[in-house]
Amino acid sequence: MKRLFEEFIEISELDDIDKERKLKDFFSRLNGKKIEEFNWADEVFEGIHVKNNGDKTALHWVDLDTGEEKKFTYSGFAKISNGIVRFLRENGIEKGEFFHFMLPLIPEVWFSHYVAVKGGFIGVPHANILRERDLEYRFKVAKPSAIIADESSAEVVDEALKMAKVEPKVKIIVGDREGWEPFDSIEPKNCEGAKTKADDPIFCFFTSGTTGLPKGVIHTATSYPVGHLSTAYIINVKPDDIHNNLSAAGWGKFAWSSFFSPFIVGATVLGLHFTRFKPEKYLEAIDSYGVNTFCAPPTAWRMFMLVDVKSKGLKFENLREVVSAGEPLNPEIFNWWKDLTGIEIRDFYGQTESTAMIGNPPWFKGRIVPGSFGVPTYMYDIVLLDDDLNEITQPKVVGHIAVRLSRWRPIGLFKGYFGNAREDAFVGDYYLTGDKAYFDERGYWWFVARADDIIKTSDYRVGPFEVESVLLEHPAVAEAAVVGSPDPIRWQIVKAFVVLKPEYKPSRELALELFKHCKNILAKFKIPRIIEFVDSLPKTISGKIKRKELRIMEEERKKRGERGEHEYFYSEFPELKG
Repeated sequence: MKRLFEEFIEISELDDIDKERKLKDFFSRLNGKKIEEFNWADEVFEGIHVKNNGDKTALHWVDLDTGEEKKFTYSGFAKISNGIVRFLRENGIEKGEFFHFMLPLIPEVWFSHYVAVKGGFIGVPHANILRERDLEYRFKVAKPSAIIADESSAEVVDEALKMAKVEPKVKIIVGDREGWEPFDSIEPKNCEGAKTKADDPIFCFFTSGTTGLPKGVIHTATSYPVGHLSTAYIINVKPDDIHNNLSAAGWGKFAWSSFFSPFIVGATVLGLHFTRFKPEKYLEAIDSYGVNTFCAPPTAWRMFMLVDVKSKGLKFENLREVVSAGEPLNPEIFNWWKDLTGIEIRDFYGQTESTAMIGNPPWFKGRIVPGSFGVPTYMYDIVLLDDDLNEITQPKVVGHIAVRLSRWRPIGLFKGYFGNAREDAFVGDYYLTGDKAYFDERGYWWFVARADDIIKTSDYRVGPFEVESVLLEHPAVAEAAVVGSPDPIRWQIVKAFVVLKPEYKPSRELALELFKHCKNILAKFKIPRIIEFVDSLPKTISGKIKRKELRIMEEERKKRGERGEHEYFYSEFPELKG
């Protein structure tokens, strides 16, 4: 496997035209390859990068709020992470046990990802915006043997542990808190990597489903470390690059582009921490720190469009590659950035359950079609299926995006779901993504919509069931249905249609009460931004709520600029600020 990664690194340095042929051959040999044992931290990060370029900067971290900076070489990065692995082992944590971490965008979140891989633990990342109830469920499903958190998250973690009636063997804190071991007190040391088999789980990412509570997506010692070869080539990151990915810690996207893709080739990661996102300041950092490859979601790109880049004197002279993922990229954004910089934003697509599946590869420059998210990557056998699971071969016919498994099972595809809330995404010889698209006569793919009720808001996935369940806990609510409402910045925002019990009447006061109720329980990105009181909800004969009908109605009303008689917006309540 080490030689395979060395070959990929060599290909990454070629001109874009030469890459197309070389990568096609590379993946034709990789797909279906039998791997017995593999520890990416041992064989690639340390076996190639630490060995050959140990003094090279692996992580350059900057706090945009305070100006504080930290740099870690490949050798230093490995040694700090290995010290944590040794400490966990000395405290009885074994390969295959759950290792949770809840951290903001600070260096320790990079170390924690590495610890999971090197130690063969099952890393469970959490965004630091999650609340006690979110964590309680996750702690019950994936019982933590060890946890790392920062001071601002530790109180929430401790309360969730009490609620879940779980006591980890080890709690490590970045900072200081009674009952926790300070991260800085753990001595950096080298250590041996775990003997991980190809199918051993090393990550569990919780992601929202259409029904029930979040489900754990299990990735293995190969599905992410090897699978992200597809992501690395789509981004087109090279060994001498400075790479930045705008993504919060705790999600699969961070592992995709802030960790594996740049570290696969031995590049330098620029980590930019901020308390509140300021698009102007972020672009200034991309320019001043000489970023070569940059990834950001469309939500951020829409905010970047509000910045007067020219008057700020930003030239982006070192910037070579710009990519976007998370939701469809508007042609307006593509054209604005190209006119401004001459660089095309290359859109690509994947899921927590996969690595980069469809995208505009680097050799598409000059022939990218704005609005299209590209073509299938070489790692995946992507097809479109109709509702009867027949493969669609005609252009411009909308179907379900699926991964065909009969020829080979992509290395980057997840192992399966973990936990109580399981949804069957594997049907016959296919993995169904839950997304719909079509391809045109030239083979370019075009995203259409989710096939289910998942809401995509500001690069987050929100399952309607979670929000509806919280609303139903309020004594005034008889029924609730949650859908995505179109939004010019965040793609969608969470909207709740609420049927009240007979003794309650729609009012501004009751809407405020429901907003506060949700705010006290839900993570920020799950809170409804619109509540509309309605007399009834559309249902099937069997009584199931027709969310799709509500979603279509909402989209049409927003196009017409209409507002419901009893529709209330979170942004219009000064009482909710702060």
